[in-house]
Amino acid sequence: MRTSWIVPMLLALLAPSLVGCWSRPEPTADQRQVSKGPREIKAAFATQPVGTDPDDPAIWVHPTDGAQSLILGTDKTEAPAGGIYVFNLEGKIVQHIKGLNRPNNIDVEYGLETPTGFIDIAVATERLNHRLLIYAFDPQSGELKDITGKTEVFQGQTGEAREPMGIGLYKRPSDRKIFAIVGRKTGPAEGYLWQYELVYNAQGKVDLKKVREFGKYSQKKEIESISVDSMLGYVFYSDEGFGVHKYNADPDHPEAKRELGTLATSGWKGDHEGIALYAMDNGSGYLVVTDQLPGDSRFRVFKREGEKGRPNDHKTLLAEFGGKSDETDGIEVTSAGLGPRFPNGILVAMNSKDKNFLVFRWEDIAEGVEPPLKVGAHQPIGEEN
Repeated sequence: MRTSWIVPMLLALLAPSLVGCWSRPEPTADQRQVSKGPREIKAAFATQPVGTDPDDPAIWVHPTDGAQSLILGTDKTEAPAGGIYVFNLEGKIVQHIKGLNRPNNIDVEYGLETPTGFIDIAVATERLNHRLLIYAFDPQSGELKDITGKTEVFQGQTGEAREPMGIGLYKRPSDRKIFAIVGRKTGPAEGYLWQYELVYNAQGKVDLKKVREFGKYSQKKEIESISVDSMLGYVFYSDEGFGVHKYNADPDHPEAKRELGTLATSGWKGDHEGIALYAMDNGSGYLVVTDQLPGDSRFRVFKREGEKGRPNDHKTLLAEFGGKSDETDGIEVTSAGLGPRFPNGILVAMNSKDKNFLVFRWEDIAEGVEPPLKVGAHQPIGEEN
């Protein structure tokens, strides 16, 4: 009996179901990007190591010569070993502030008003003394001078709920007042962050005035990294193990307590850590968020401005890259030109293994991922935050 017709007939009958089983839906743009794998970007240089435990970097842009800009980093350990290190753009230590009691995160802002003019400042959290540390930059040398006044935070709290960790500085465009948004080791499901106005006093020091409590917390791990977009008026913060929250940065905004959106809530293997902003003049740019991993942390890039008509939708993953930084906690980015070597800014990442910070040219990042990111269109010098 001839049966050669059976196999073709069976295949014809089964073809629709087989196609349904074997075929895959067309991948989305996000899936196509991730499927290509994260790119590896080589650091331009590494800073000299800090003494014990690096944590968070910040960048000060020199007011007249970008090449003279500085990188600041904390050494997060107890006194007397704890401190703040200041590096030049070759990674050399140019100043070391010693004797701090577990300084955690640090941020920079420009143009705090004083009776004699405006000063640039660096503000750090000092976890075990439950306060902020405030320093003024010498406008030419960049040397830091302590101007800390009455800066106790989380008054009335106890235990780890009183210990400050993360900090982001916000300068309100309408009146140029500067505020510190501060996170802590632990806190409630609502009101995890406290916000303070920085007030220059008659003794030439800076005090704090509390203006609000806000911010959701998943209660999974902790909240540390905070980044503020002063131009657009938003604050982003990493809720480790959950994602990134977004709120209005102005404490007087009519919707100051309402969460505007979340991002980076899937695809993470480690903790949600550092957040940084690459800001462009037209309001566009990028948010970079750290996935903290041993040996080679991942950096994921999202739209600063959100989607067209949906400014609080930042869910589209634009790019992902690594740079061989170990267990990265804090990061910082600037879009300002920092001289001929860094004409479009840099990204600075904490590197746990070598107790230092790695510095990447933004051009190398932008050109090293696919599709490429934008460069240039910087904020005016000293105003990128």
